[in-house]
Amino acid sequence: MHPFKYERIGRKQPTARHSHLFMEPNMQKLKRYAALFLVIVLFAAPLLANDQTMTFKIPLVKIPLNIKDQKIIIAASALITLRTKSQGLNILNLQLSADMSDLQQNLTEVLAAELDKNDQCGDRIAIEHATLIPAEPAALATVQLHYERYACAKVFGKQQTKRLVGGNAVMPLKLTPAVEQDNTQLRLIPEVGAIQADGSLGELLRSGTVGEMLQEKIRKAILNALQKGTDLSATLPPAAQNNVTIQGAEFKDGGSGRLVVFLAGEIRATNEQIQALSKQVKERWAAR
Repeated sequence: MHPFKYERIGRKQPTARHSHLFMEPNMQKLKRYAALFLVIVLFAAPLLANDQTMTFKIPLVKIPLNIKDQKIIIAASALITLRTKSQGLNILNLQLSADMSDLQQNLTEVLAAELDKNDQCGDRIAIEHATLIPAEPAALATVQLHYERYACAKVFGKQQTKRLVGGNAVMPLKLTPAVEQDNTQLRLIPEVGAIQADGSLGELLRSGTVGEMLQEKIRKAILNALQKGTDLSATLPPAAQNNVTIQGAEFKDGGSGRLVVFLAGEIRATNEQIQALSKQVKERWAAR
């Protein structure tokens, strides 16, 4: 009998010539999984980034002001950034800037409309020139004016007018922005500099009620334009106007002496308000 050889019954080991036939399906699967993973990463990453650093850039808004027939434009824009997000309540940082350069260029006319006066028996005021420049974090207003005071009396049945005091003066007034206690309005804190004036007029402006009256009118005229130019309802979309508080304000030099006011604040918004804000911001950019 011939001894016989037996072989182990089982799956044959693939030779090198056939190995690619078995590896190809696995490689294809790996490639598909890798591609799928890449797609997931690419799409998921921006969502996570947006969720943590959500930012809304509010486009420039031109706010027209009419101050005693003097028309000026304040250009304002804002940046809103998500700070914290917890249980449906979002806290966002607000940064708003308003360009006051048009007020700077027309300050003489604005103050003249507010202060010029010509009483026959009283004060006569004429604003001759006014400037407003940055003095970070404040602004410096310098006003050149002519002032006269007259008194009237009847002499032998006839009214006579007499000038009591008069002359030219230069009044510097430093104005520092601050926030009212309700955190919704701005105010200006005045600080009078060294007043230059002719003769007895200087003493009258430094210590009398006339100087205080002029300072207050200058402050109010500039504050009026400032408050209108930083009106949140004029700059922010409706979804961001509720639950807004202003936390700080300062003047800065926007370049070449251009006066810009910066506001820092906080917005509290629900998820629904965030969605509405996103839609309203997109609509504003689309309308430009």
